[in-house]
Amino acid sequence: MKFAAKSLAQSILLVSLTAACGMAQQAQYISPTETGPHGSAPGMRVKALSSGKGPNDYAVIFRDGDDPYAGLTQFAAQYHIHSAHFTAIGALRDARLGFYDPERRMYRVIPVDSQVEVVSLIGDIAELDGKPAVHMHCVVAFPDGHTLGGHFLSAHVRPLLEVFVTADPVTLRKRHDAATGLSLMDPDAK
Repeated sequence: MKFAAKSLAQSILLVSLTAACGMAQQAQYISPTETGPHGSAPGMRVKALSSGKGPNDYAVIFRDGDDPYAGLTQFAAQYHIHSAHFTAIGALRDARLGFYDPERRMYRVIPVDSQVEVVSLIGDIAELDGKPAVHMHCVVAFPDGHTLGGHFLSAHVRPLLEVFVTADPVTLRKRHDAATGLSLMDPDAK
């Protein structure tokens, strides 16, 4: 009986490893030009936490179903945020993260198709071609505690995501970089 259980466990492991290798061969890639907001955030609420001559702070709260990428882009445009940095915690019902492959000049998609905790979400907002451009990285945790992370491509909130934004008094700009296909921060850009 112990031998049969051990053999069954080894067979399951072999099938799992074979499937994982097959998934690696079928990885999905997207161009940096395809990243960006694709949804909406009708449940987004904003509260100014400070104002004045220095940095302004905001709480940007997302509700069930909101797309944080679209919402932060909308927030930055509406509040005239040209440069900022932010952190967030909360939970998502799904997400698409990415890993930039410099050889392909594309993002390898890391799908997250289940409820997860956002244990870290950090990012910035800078001006690109006269408009605010949001850039985020995210780490999510599964019920068993294992984590996945990467460049934030898209997600849907469930039930809440709390983003704390600090708007900078000086505008930072990004420029398209032909060598990588990415929009990179250029602190010298005027």
